[in-house]
Amino acid sequence: MPDSPAAVPALAELAVVVRSGLVESRHLGSLVALRADGSTALALGAPDAVVLPRSTTKPLQALACLEAGAPLAGPALAIAAGSHTGEDRHVDVVRAVLAQAGLDESALRCPVDLPEDEPTRVRLVRDGEEAARVRMNCSGKHAAMLLACTVNGWPTETYLDADHPLQRLVHDVVARETGTPVGHTAVDGCGAALFGTTVRGLATAFRSLATATHGPAARVADAMRTHPEFVGGRGHVNTRLMADLPGVVAKGGAEGVIGVATADGRAVAMKVVDGSPRATTVVALAVLRALGVDTSPVADLETVPVLGGGVPVGEVRPGAALATDRTTT
Repeated sequence: MPDSPAAVPALAELAVVVRSGLVESRHLGSLVALRADGSTALALGAPDAVVLPRSTTKPLQALACLEAGAPLAGPALAIAAGSHTGEDRHVDVVRAVLAQAGLDESALRCPVDLPEDEPTRVRLVRDGEEAARVRMNCSGKHAAMLLACTVNGWPTETYLDADHPLQRLVHDVVARETGTPVGHTAVDGCGAALFGTTVRGLATAFRSLATATHGPAARVADAMRTHPEFVGGRGHVNTRLMADLPGVVAKGGAEGVIGVATADGRAVAMKVVDGSPRATTVVALAVLRALGVDTSPVADLETVPVLGGGVPVGEVRPGAALATDRTTT
């Protein structure tokens, strides 16, 4: 007999999709915004319910690799904390990290994939190149994990298992940085162990990263800010946010998760319950703007156009829960 379904928590309308003047779709979810002093400016939906943070947790996984002694810096550290788009420059860095570990691409346990970057993908398909693990957006994280394993003499064949020494360290780092006990252990899309936390925990962790002034956390944040093109790639929204908003640390994840924080401690994190990421940047920027952050350098990201016949006929914009400014600086 199947288990009884869990109660669905109350959720907030974070965004709406407007087409030709009619609300066509609504994105519900949970969100937490923090002021510069760390106090809660806004909590919507179910901020303390367990969610799977997906790739939004990568900066914390990179932090765990540093704490394990992996000698990562610059683009190599940024790509460990990122979801790269498979450009040649990304592949070069991943291969360099693997070489540092004394390994090659066969050691990667992430799935094979084609690049997310369209020009690169078109070129590879045209040239007859097949999908490869090194082109998969998580390969930077996987290479960093393998380097952490070789530095410590840990097995590399099982580095993704939840009971592996590295993944136990990731578990502890996630719990420590979010201030929340791990609520669920799952397997991410790339095959790595994935540790559940809360939206409030994600906001707390991103604030901690963005405000760090020394130590491994500051190294992760500085690498992401200095080399945002390795956290995402050409035209990627995470890259744009960090390149154009000084001091910001940003990382989105699959299934509608994102964390963004400023160097002075203002932060926002959310989970869109239908799993769509199309509104997360729009909502994050609206909240940061309400917190007093100047988002004008990325004004083009503050709405997402809805097309009809190839021309804009509407937009994705903040929903009813954010229609009035309920945050304060």
